[in-house]
Amino acid sequence: MSAYQTITVAESEGVATLTLNRPDKRNAINEELLAELHGAVRALTAERTVRALILTGAGKAFAAGADIARMSEMPVTAAKAFADAGHAVGNALESAPFATIAAVNGFALGGGCELAMACDLIYASDAAKLGQPEVNLGVIPGFGGTQRLARRVGIARARELCFTGDTIGAEEALRIGLVNAVLPADELLPRVQEVARKIASKGPLAIAQCKRVIRAGEDLPLERANELEAQAFALLFGTHDQREGMKAFLEKRPAKFEGR
Repeated sequence: MSAYQTITVAESEGVATLTLNRPDKRNAINEELLAELHGAVRALTAERTVRALILTGAGKAFAAGADIARMSEMPVTAAKAFADAGHAVGNALESAPFATIAAVNGFALGGGCELAMACDLIYASDAAKLGQPEVNLGVIPGFGGTQRLARRVGIARARELCFTGDTIGAEEALRIGLVNAVLPADELLPRVQEVARKIASKGPLAIAQCKRVIRAGEDLPLERANELEAQAFALLFGTHDQREGMKAFLEKRPAKFEGR
């Protein structure tokens, strides 16, 4: 994989770790970072060896938001292109066939919060701060914040956070369902790595279908969503991994999934 300027990528045992790497700017998001992030997620998806991805930030922040100095000079057309680039990253994370986990190690504000919410799971350090403060700048979230936040915490809470621009701590984020767990700072990455390795040990085709069905069924009537589930369930019975998984269970041994 080619070298990057604003991110780093590491892989080990089916788990990729993608780190936003502008610590001197608190990992502020600019066009270059979005382009590299999008390219990295697409490359990891194409490799077909990754079974879980961790997204985190270098230094003391996850991502403190978009690069305001850069945004302040944007005309309307550039702002739309910037928003489109952010949405492309979010869509790549959501549509990737592997689980994506945000390890929020500090500030995750504005675009940083939006990147975290595009991941399947969010784990936060006890020092993390999250929020959508865009109204303080006279704009609104542009990378999916108004939509993903509502889906995670409900319409009323999303309105409150987007309208007030308030920043909340990790414990409050846990209380309202924005994050999955809160951990001491020094335990965050080890815990997320543990979760990622656990997910990576499962059937990758099953994880991909589970992720797809949950996402696709989110806004469907229950009957139609259940039909999607039934179809995906049946489809997996035509795979090597299903045969291996059930054979391994009956033989009381760990399964060796191959993703086929």
